[in-house]
Amino acid sequence: MTQSVADRRASARMQRLAAAAAVNGALVVVEIVAGVAARSSALLADAGHNLADVAAVGISLAAVRWALRPRSALRTYGNHRATILAALANATVLAVVTCAIVALAVDRLLHPVTVHGALMAEVAGAALVVNGAAALVLREGGRDLNLRSVALHMSADAVSAAAVVVAGVVLAVVGHGADMADPAASLLVAGLILVQAVRLMRESADVLLESTPSDVDLGDVRGVLTSVEGVGEVHDLHVWSLSSDYRALSAHLVLTGHPSLEDAQAVGGVARERVTQRFGIAHTTFEMECERCDDEHADPCGIDEPAVAPGAVAAR
Repeated sequence: MTQSVADRRASARMQRLAAAAAVNGALVVVEIVAGVAARSSALLADAGHNLADVAAVGISLAAVRWALRPRSALRTYGNHRATILAALANATVLAVVTCAIVALAVDRLLHPVTVHGALMAEVAGAALVVNGAAALVLREGGRDLNLRSVALHMSADAVSAAAVVVAGVVLAVVGHGADMADPAASLLVAGLILVQAVRLMRESADVLLESTPSDVDLGDVRGVLTSVEGVGEVHDLHVWSLSSDYRALSAHLVLTGHPSLEDAQAVGGVARERVTQRFGIAHTTFEMECERCDDEHADPCGIDEPAVAPGAVAAR
């Protein structure tokens, strides 16, 4: 992916994020006023989620701009991790806000109050339209965790608003006998949102811990590399993510036939092309070896065994 393509994609993401922030900022004010007037914990809960949305969009916008900054001697891989940090922060905020909503809903279950069902349903209906549209705008076919975290905020609020609409209609029709519908709707939605937030937190942590991407099998990567003519063995193989869209790979390739430096570079070029096409690897680092580092260990050049074979040639 060229830099110009990356810039265009980032610019489009920032425009969508800015639009989502604007509509949700206005919605927060409306829901807080209506929630207080209707005495609805569900509306106030939805306002809380929307307020978290505004903060989430701000964090995501800053992260996208930060990630576009060029790499430097201090950050040789660039600032790609900024978007992952934003995703983790957004998921954490969403989980905390959801827990606060659970506390409010439990308090309302223990100390029920009269809720204005009609007003609650009307405002929640408007929120459903706004949040649903924002979620569709932010939806993307890629695996970008930053955008997914904001889209999760919006989707969660859309589902929450839908539940509030149902609760409001029930209250308007049934009356005081259905006062529990308001906090019950909050608890149901909070549970669903919390599950998604925890899942997003786990995926963000996997990237920060440099775990192997979930859709990459190291056995398959090893098979692709050993299928290259001239590669006899692969060890000290690592695949990790710098961000949702940027993956890196490093490996030691044991070459057959004691090739020249030019031949070794040609083999490395073929290996790089194959793993890039098959697994979407953006950055590869191969260390070429004529013989394995050490036969006494299973992976002598691994992270716990830093010894380097004499005469090894690094190819980047």
